[in-house]
Amino acid sequence: MQKCFDTEKRIRLGIWGLGRGSSFIKAANAVNIDIVAGCDYSEDLREKFRQACPDAFITADQKEFLSFKNMDAVLIATYFEDHAGHTILALEAGFHVMCEVTSFFTPAEGVRVVEAVERSGKVYNLLENYPFTKENLYLAKLWKDGFFGEFQYGEFEYLHECRTLCYSYNAPGGPPVEPGYAAHSWRSWLDFHYYNTHSLGPLMKITSLRPVEVTAFPEAIPLPGYLPGSGMSKPCPSLIRMSNGGVMRNLCGATTGDYHACKRIWGTRAAAESLGHGLELRIGAAGSGMRTPITPEWPELGELAETAGHGGGDFWELYYFARQILTGEPAPWTIYDACDITLAGIMAVRSHEAGGKPMPIPDFRDPKVRERFRSDEGAMKRPFDPARIFPDGHDPAKTGIFNSLMLQLIRKSALLRRACDGVAVYAQISDSENRLKVIQYLDQAHEQLPELREARKQAQELIAAYPACPAAEALRSALTLAEPDIQDPALEEKLLRKISELLALNK
Repeated sequence: MQKCFDTEKRIRLGIWGLGRGSSFIKAANAVNIDIVAGCDYSEDLREKFRQACPDAFITADQKEFLSFKNMDAVLIATYFEDHAGHTILALEAGFHVMCEVTSFFTPAEGVRVVEAVERSGKVYNLLENYPFTKENLYLAKLWKDGFFGEFQYGEFEYLHECRTLCYSYNAPGGPPVEPGYAAHSWRSWLDFHYYNTHSLGPLMKITSLRPVEVTAFPEAIPLPGYLPGSGMSKPCPSLIRMSNGGVMRNLCGATTGDYHACKRIWGTRAAAESLGHGLELRIGAAGSGMRTPITPEWPELGELAETAGHGGGDFWELYYFARQILTGEPAPWTIYDACDITLAGIMAVRSHEAGGKPMPIPDFRDPKVRERFRSDEGAMKRPFDPARIFPDGHDPAKTGIFNSLMLQLIRKSALLRRACDGVAVYAQISDSENRLKVIQYLDQAHEQLPELREARKQAQELIAAYPACPAAEALRSALTLAEPDIQDPALEEKLLRKISELLALNK
């Protein structure tokens, strides 16, 4: 295996939060990192981690984990609101830290994290991976070389309609959250502006600029299938002024069209865009300049990144962290950069709560600025308590099916909707592969129709039992996903007939 560093020294890493955290196991060895410990409250995740790292110390107790002295660093991938507290505990226990996004939930927490990092003398890196895809690393190099000139304007997007993650663990298709009558601890309600890093992060690292001001108008139209008032249910656009005076539109949130890494960026000498079909440059310092597709190449060690998650970004996060510990060369995401991007999200939330009022983004490099926010614990008001989406005194034997029921309604309704919508535009679908997909969707929807109807029946019974609660509102909303087709008593016959018609057309 190719060596990344000219040293035999190893970094002993413990992972705190074994859902997302375990995805780093495969890439760790190549960057002189040994996984020696893991901590998670989930017995299932601990067992999966044990199978991957049989010699590691494994516990559900955070005190035992932080007391384990045979490690040098901690990767924090715990719940969103816990990052600041867990970072401080790990630093005070004497460990280097890399932390999943974002770094803290309130400005006051940010002050405490910055000062804990400064006191400790330890390495702190934010685990924001989207700047380190092949395209973004290539654009960053061109920018550093002066190819694009001065930044004028950019549009970056991270759209992730993650309804199912309100009710399941870790990834689409994952098991329901337990207990089944309680929604996910933060994915069910968090305002998506807080999760701004996958779109703002690439612009920051391509241009080396920091955000200084943000404005975000309130979005009023949610997608169905979320709990009422969820901040994850809507598109969350903001306009951000960068430190050179240029502006970006930062678009994150939930829509009916996901784009996890789309971007358009304009400099005074050249422009670039990547909208899901490869990278293109517009060169020649003019609007009429030559437009050309580009095939970017990895920097050295890129072949190791190819097999890592998030387009190679997970490898580079580990690499930069290890490099800083082993050589002292700073990684791209220092604690101060982490504050910039985290505070941009916090201030975007405050802006839309104030009707779109522009909000300055404080620079926590300055102790005087930090002092102004030392007691600022302001955060979004939760629209509901994820652990109490049913009334007090509810019957767990009845309500325990809620999460699995929501997952069935969302997944099966979306399949039926996809099939019926495909039929509506079938004549205009231009390629045979997608026409075939419509037929496959019809076949799958027909097969799952009895299960969908049974799930709807159970949902209506649960609504009738507890009509005035967040869970009932979510169920009512989810029932609209398949309307009006599901109410048609002849739907099964119609689906079969349509399959036969389309198959005949494709012969």
